[in-house]
Amino acid sequence: MTSTVPALGTRTAEGSALQAVLLDMDGTLVDTEGFWWDVELEVFASLGHTLDDSWRHVVVGGPMTRSAGFLIEATGADITLAELSVLLNDGFEQRIGRDLPLMPGAARLLAELSAHDIPTALVSASHRRIIDRVLKSLGPQHFALTVAGDEVPRTKPHPDPYLAAATGLGVDPVRCAVVEDTATGVAAAEAAGCHVVAVPSVAPITPAARRTVVASLEEVDLTFLRGLMTQMR
Repeated sequence: MTSTVPALGTRTAEGSALQAVLLDMDGTLVDTEGFWWDVELEVFASLGHTLDDSWRHVVVGGPMTRSAGFLIEATGADITLAELSVLLNDGFEQRIGRDLPLMPGAARLLAELSAHDIPTALVSASHRRIIDRVLKSLGPQHFALTVAGDEVPRTKPHPDPYLAAATGLGVDPVRCAVVEDTATGVAAAEAAGCHVVAVPSVAPITPAARRTVVASLEEVDLTFLRGLMTQMR
């Protein structure tokens, strides 16, 4: 786990129970979920295998070990998990080097959180090398902390990444708002006790207790996030 700027401790916006905002990366802030699938298609094609489009919903939002492991088993490809992980990360890094579109509303939301000194963390199942590359486009100044999938004992859907982020920021997970785009990420955040805003990117997500579903980040601002905490009182 690596801080991109000094941790902001337990600062809380005056009059609000919101203590921090924890944000997923792929498919939430940057429009890259499709990139991962494209790279997986290309890598497996080079190995002589065709991926079934229905598998996309199985691998989306998951850690590299789960998604790559599933694809190896499903195709019977003659490659180790470690070897495949290198090929996928290499391919993805090349892809985002050519184009890295932000999701609608992402830049505005990050700027607003920074302007109001809201402790914010980037929490991703992607590896550190990928996060550091993406941060150049997102702006590292927007994040007090970043947590990569290869830096925690268990990544999403386990709660470890979000618990690590809350601990690093010195805040209560229950008073954190998490923004996620996949069921895997939502499960991790809810297991950590956070309130979740789901912005589905590939597969539908249904509303539930402590889970609000919106169509786009353009619907999410600081007033909206503070309102979630107020509703829980």
